[in-house]
Amino acid sequence: MPKVALYNKEGEQVEQIELQEALFAAPIKHGAIHQAAVSQAARQRLGTASSRDRGEVRGGASKPWPQKGTGRSRHGSTNSPIWTGGGVAFGPRPRDYSSKVPKKMRRAALKSALSDKVNEGKLLVIDEFVFDTPQTRIMAGLLKNLNVNEGALIVSDQPDLNMIKAARNLPRVKTILARQLNVLDILTYNHLVMSKEALKQVEEVFGG
Repeated sequence: MPKVALYNKEGEQVEQIELQEALFAAPIKHGAIHQAAVSQAARQRLGTASSRDRGEVRGGASKPWPQKGTGRSRHGSTNSPIWTGGGVAFGPRPRDYSSKVPKKMRRAALKSALSDKVNEGKLLVIDEFVFDTPQTRIMAGLLKNLNVNEGALIVSDQPDLNMIKAARNLPRVKTILARQLNVLDILTYNHLVMSKEALKQVEEVFGG
């Protein structure tokens, strides 16, 4: 069963705690990680590019001139794509870029990503996050004590407005709840820092 050090806010090791083997010592499945990350990134694409076709352009209800007798080519509406200010033919329309990944594959990808962090020594567990005031220097000092200087994903068991405000001005630092843990965020940030209670919640929600 894998073990990691438990630190206090001064960065001192308090004890060693055991991790759930099924969640933090799983086989690394790179294919599952890739598919889960690509799918999650695709779901974040807005897909809002849009253009108006001839039926959506305002005006153009009547023929611009009679069908015959003018010597000009016949036209039925100024909304036609060949007119300036007319509709766009085959233009972009709002679309959904999301792709589905099977539940078992998503679970395997998360276990693989967490296990990889443990193997690399990038999973850090702290006894608790205590933020009486929303000051950035407190969060920066905590990360410095833990020797985290390359970006971190901070995981807590419950929302803490002071902690969120203390972290949001730091570059490459993000805070999320344990139940929101996902593959893309784990891959994006170099270190994974979570409280002891958040670790228990992650094992309860995603373990097994």
